[in-house]
Amino acid sequence: MDLAFYRGKRVFITGHTGFKGSWLCRMLVGAGAEVTGFALDPPTAPALFDLAGLKDRMTDVRGDVRDMDALWGAYAAARPQVVFHLAAQPIVRESYRDPRATYETNVMGAVNLLECVRRAMAEGFAPGSVLNVTTDKVYHNNEWAWGYRETDPLDGYDPYSNSKSCSELVTHSYINSFFQAPGAPAVSTARASNIIGGGDFAADRIIPDCVRAVQRGEAIRVRNPYSTRPYQYVLEPLAAYLLIAQRQYEDKRYAGFYNVGPDDCDCLTTGQLVDLFCKAWGAGATWENYAEANAPHEANFLKLDCSKLKTVLGWQPRWHMQTCIGMICRFTRVWLAGGDVPAEMDAEIKEFLGC
Repeated sequence: MDLAFYRGKRVFITGHTGFKGSWLCRMLVGAGAEVTGFALDPPTAPALFDLAGLKDRMTDVRGDVRDMDALWGAYAAARPQVVFHLAAQPIVRESYRDPRATYETNVMGAVNLLECVRRAMAEGFAPGSVLNVTTDKVYHNNEWAWGYRETDPLDGYDPYSNSKSCSELVTHSYINSFFQAPGAPAVSTARASNIIGGGDFAADRIIPDCVRAVQRGEAIRVRNPYSTRPYQYVLEPLAAYLLIAQRQYEDKRYAGFYNVGPDDCDCLTTGQLVDLFCKAWGAGATWENYAEANAPHEANFLKLDCSKLKTVLGWQPRWHMQTCIGMICRFTRVWLAGGDVPAEMDAEIKEFLGC
């Protein structure tokens, strides 16, 4: 895809200090967008946002999406043309530990962001395009072998997944209730599958667990090696988000609800994914099945049907999983060696976009 559309555009991103948000900001500032981010401090140490060299290339506002006044202040100052809502409590296990905060952030955060959009409409500076990023886990999971479609029932099992189902329903209601009038923005949601990539340092995620283990020279502990997930490299969904936001900005008929995931060949078990990592990393990297007592429920099988995104917008995944794992190892070696992380990010973006 061509990012020229974003040159000079005012873009507002919630959750910009997170893993995906940092990559998205790097893509957009590189394209010449005027980016404003609103988020809490980076959720991990180390943090990709700090490594990515973004601080002086965008407007970085720290705040909580649950704080409506603070969010509106940043939003109104930015007067965005395009909005990406990524802010979330994104970890399934954390949602079991603190379900209330998960719902407050993931549901009321979406309400507050959409209220900013609604207020901006009333004050005469509505954006042209809004995208709420949710997850593939919004669906009622029947553990069946085919992919979920956008018309399937929403009913996530755990507090994280369910809160994102609620965020979808909130968005649907705002579209129906407030964003049908002339001059209203085009609003969509994107339900992305499991995202991996260089610079993810989160707890309770498989690739960061792999990186931490090889750093320590230990075997990688894999909790659910036979669970199947639709893995994709971080640039895949970000390119899809940018494409959706652009197309609906240009033509509101493209607004809707989109699954974003890999082809079936990249729906792997966690054990297969870690096998690929160990092979790509080398240096004797190994893994072991870690049978955790009293582990919280997590789905065993999950797959998305992305026919709508492919048919309507002409989108196609670009990198298969072997390439993705190779890029993760490449990024990680640059970081561990104290190398130029922003240059590595830019190189990966350029390679991915084919430019």
